[in-house]
Amino acid sequence: MTGFVVVNPRSAAGRTRRDWPNIERALRAAYPHLTLAVTRRPGDATSLVRHALNEGHHEIVAVGGDGTINEAVNGFFDADGPVVPDAVFSFITSGTGGDFRKTFGLAPGYAAAIARLKDAPVRAIDVGRLSCLTLDGKPTVRWFANIGSFGLSGAVVNAVNRARISKMFGGRFAFAFHSALTMLAYRERAVRVRVDGDFDEITPVSTVAVANGQFFGGGMRVAPQAKPDDGMFDVVIMGGMPKAQALAEMQKLYTGEHLESPGVRYLRGRKIVAAPVAETGGHAVLLEVDGECAGRLPATFELLPRALNLRC
Repeated sequence: MTGFVVVNPRSAAGRTRRDWPNIERALRAAYPHLTLAVTRRPGDATSLVRHALNEGHHEIVAVGGDGTINEAVNGFFDADGPVVPDAVFSFITSGTGGDFRKTFGLAPGYAAAIARLKDAPVRAIDVGRLSCLTLDGKPTVRWFANIGSFGLSGAVVNAVNRARISKMFGGRFAFAFHSALTMLAYRERAVRVRVDGDFDEITPVSTVAVANGQFFGGGMRVAPQAKPDDGMFDVVIMGGMPKAQALAEMQKLYTGEHLESPGVRYLRGRKIVAAPVAETGGHAVLLEVDGECAGRLPATFELLPRALNLRC
């Protein structure tokens, strides 16, 4: 079996680099004909994967955190959709959060991931396309296989990605710590949210998650009913609770019990449009996809059913 492997050695605070000799040895056993590429800066995984697909590689393996996985997924798509529709994507998770693997019930660690690659079937999963603005106001498009969100979550991801010390204690701690810290200073934004033709409302927003997978934020099960191949987004709208109550309810995000909480609404749809209204006071509403900063509102989330072949 042949494979093109793109690895981010800086993921997991450099643990991927330290583990790489063992990871490479196991990968070469699974893929006797292996081509290796190493990322050096943000965005490299996207360009490396797209070049590999255009060069004729069929099976792509990303090694790194959720951000590396997201960049690799973006390499599978251009403005017109899939670059090579029958190509196959696989991943070995290391990094701060590890949220994407959790939806599939995959154990942490590279050993379990590589063992799974040897005999895992290929399944087609849905992919989200996010059209939004960059922080400096330019139109951009991002693709995601797990979750895109905006509001407090975007501000938290921005804080986590700039943090150093908190990430040394693990992804769950880093996201929980910065969620609580950011929540204390965060002011809910008024946002118009439309979900297909069934929901259209201006609502105070803490966080809105547009979910293909179940987990984000270092283990928060924000969309416990989401299935990545059912042709629908799960949309979770959170807002309107006093801060003290929101902090008290935050633990429920890790178990999925928050869907029954006041101030939480759960919808399903294939196209979500969100735009801030005048009451936002000029403050940008930040977006994140798969744990990476994506830009700001306004934004449109669209679902492409069964657009990515995943070996999992």
